[in-house]
This record gives sequence, C-alpha cells and structure tokens, in this order.
Amino acid sequence: MHTRTKLLKDFRGSIKQWLCAVFLESDLSFLGTDYHPSRVLTLVYQPIALGTVMIFAYHESKISTRKRVLTGYILFTISTFLLIVLDLATKGHGGIGNYIVLCTIVASFGLADTTVKGGLIGDLSLMSPELIQSYMAGLGMAGVLTSVLRLITKAAFEKSNNHLRKGAMIFLAISTFIEFLCVMLYAYVFPKLPIVKYYRTKAASEGSKTVAADLAAAGIQNQSDLSDDDSKNQRLSKKELLLQNIGYAVSLFLIYVLTLSIFPGFLYENTGQHGLGVWYALILVAMYNFWDLVGRYVPLVNSLKVENRKALTIAVLSRYFLVPAFYFTAKYGDKGWMMMLVSVLGLTTGHLTPKGYKGPEKNALGNLLVVFILGGAVVGISLGWLWLIGKRNAF
Repeated sequence: MHTRTKLLKDFRGSIKQWLCAVFLESDLSFLGTDYHPSRVLTLVYQPIALGTVMIFAYHESKISTRKRVLTGYILFTISTFLLIVLDLATKGHGGIGNYIVLCTIVASFGLADTTVKGGLIGDLSLMSPELIQSYMAGLGMAGVLTSVLRLITKAAFEKSNNHLRKGAMIFLAISTFIEFLCVMLYAYVFPKLPIVKYYRTKAASEGSKTVAADLAAAGIQNQSDLSDDDSKNQRLSKKELLLQNIGYAVSLFLIYVLTLSIFPGFLYENTGQHGLGVWYALILVAMYNFWDLVGRYVPLVNSLKVENRKALTIAVLSRYFLVPAFYFTAKYGDKGWMMMLVSVLGLTTGHLTPKGYKGPEKNALGNLLVVFILGGAVVGISLGWLWLIGKRNAF
C-alpha cells in the first residue's frame, strides 16, 4: 500500500511540471523571439505563485488542505482548456494582443500552481518525508515525459504546416485530460487510501485542523475529540520553525536561483547555433529533464543520501561555478560540453526534506519551504535576463 501511495503521489506531483513544460517547449515560436517567451512567461508565472504562497503560508493552519488542493487542480484544468480556446479563437495567429491574453492565462497558472504545491507539500510533510521526495521525483518524471513527447511530435509534424502549433495543441489536450483526472483522483480515491487515513488521523490527534475535510471525505467523522485538546495543540511558531531550518530554506533558495537563471531561458536563447539546428535546444532541455529526474530519485537511496548540513551547503554553493562554465561554453565550447553542463545542472537540483516535527508543524514548515523555493525561482528568472546584456537587439 505504501508503494501504491508513492506512485499516486508521483502521478499527482508530475502535473505542475508537465504544464510548465507545455509552455516552455510547445508552440511559442509564433510570438517571435522579440517577445522572449521562454523568459517572459516564467516571469509572469512565478511572481504570482510567490505572492500567493506567502499568503497561504501565513494562514496555513486555518485553510482546509482538501479545498485548497481541489481548487488549484480545478483552476489548472480550466486554465489549460482556455489555452486551447485561445488558440482556436485566434486560429494560431500571433500578435501582442494575443500574447497579453496568453500571459494573463499563464498568470492564472501561477495562482493554481501555488494553491496546489503548498497544499500538497504541507500535506505530505505531515505524513512521511519519503513521500515528499517521491512527489518531487514526479515533477522530474513529468519533465522527461514532456520532452519525449515534444521530440516525438516535432519529428511527426516537422514536414507539415504549423507543426509547432499541432504539437502544442496535443500537449494541451493531454494536459487538460490529466488535470481533470487528478481532480477526480484527489477528490474520491486518495483520501480513502488506508495509509493516508492513518497519517491524517494522526495529524488531527496532534492538533492539525487542516485535515478535517479530508477525514470527512474518507468517512471519518467527529474529529473534535482528536484536535480540541489544547495540550496537543501546542506547536512551534512559524518563526521558530524557520530559524531551526534556515539552512535548508536558504539552500533551497540558492538551488532554484541558479537553476532558473539558466533553465529554460538561457538554453533556448543563448546557446548559439550548432549542427543540430532547431533540435539543439529541445535536446538540451530533454537532457536537463532526464538528469533532473535522476537527481530527484538519488535521495531515495539511503547509501547516496547526504544529510550533513555543512556538506549540503558546500554542494549548493559549488553549483555557482556553473555560471562561468555555461558562459564560456556557450561562447567558445562545442555542443558536447554544453550537454555535459546541462546534465550536471539537472543532476544537482535535488530536494531537501527536514524531519522530526508534529503534524501541524510539518504542514507549516512545508509551506514555508515552498516560499523559499518559489522565491529562488523568481530571483533566478529575473537574473536570467542578465544573459542578454551585450547581445544585439536583445531588448
């Protein structure tokens, strides 16, 4: 049953990365390179997500996890479907007006992403750290799947008219269906798994009020006797939790600053022209996604897992040597060296999972760590624009 739950978490966790990849790897060429879609769309997406998760992190103890996650999944489904509607309504034509509408829809994904991500990581935090790692690995799995499908659709439609648009529409149709399926799974299947009921009942007994709706959906009523005891509701404050885990939080922030400053904007716009032509960026993204998947699964192997905080900090800081490495490789190196660097970038993304708290504290800490992840993403995306300095007609 534990394995079944992890697989379900992988499936659910993969959706957000799948949808992000749809934007970054599908038909954005009609917008023109002057619009820098690989940079602009992520810059529109992430600040909305960061602002939303900060609000949720502040009020996390009062918000029903079930309602939060379902709201996010439903918003994902509607927003993805609206992208299809936009394409059909405009017949695939570009222009600044359509681009603004696209950015508005992408902003709604930022809201949906945070609504789901913080809720799920908080939910998994009060269960088992291994499930968080499985969830994060699911994100990597979705990236690999999306890259594979992108390469397949490009090869299949390369000689037809509007081949990029056709590939994008396939992505969006599949994503809409999967999102709807996730709504159904989360609403009717996941709450009834025995291991999920066990952990949520345990969290309620430790004072968590965010799981009440989930327990009710599983047929467990009258939880007041489990959560109204003030002696059980004592928990560390958010400030205390953050101070005890500041090393993890800062490491996550720095990891995502570096990763998002390079992926995807640099890979799409700053790697130069090579013999692979238009396939070059797609192959780089596919390699990143593959090694990102491997890197996210490494901590699940106990013999390879690094838990020493000093060692983790040194490893995180050492990744910043990749910045000059990418710069000089793009300017002077060959595609083989670039592929190697992209592989290292993906392999070292990983995820950190603190342990040792009660259910309500784990939920709060999970939400706080998401704030640092998205904060790092926003800073990284912003710094990614610095790669354009000195480029002709870059802005």
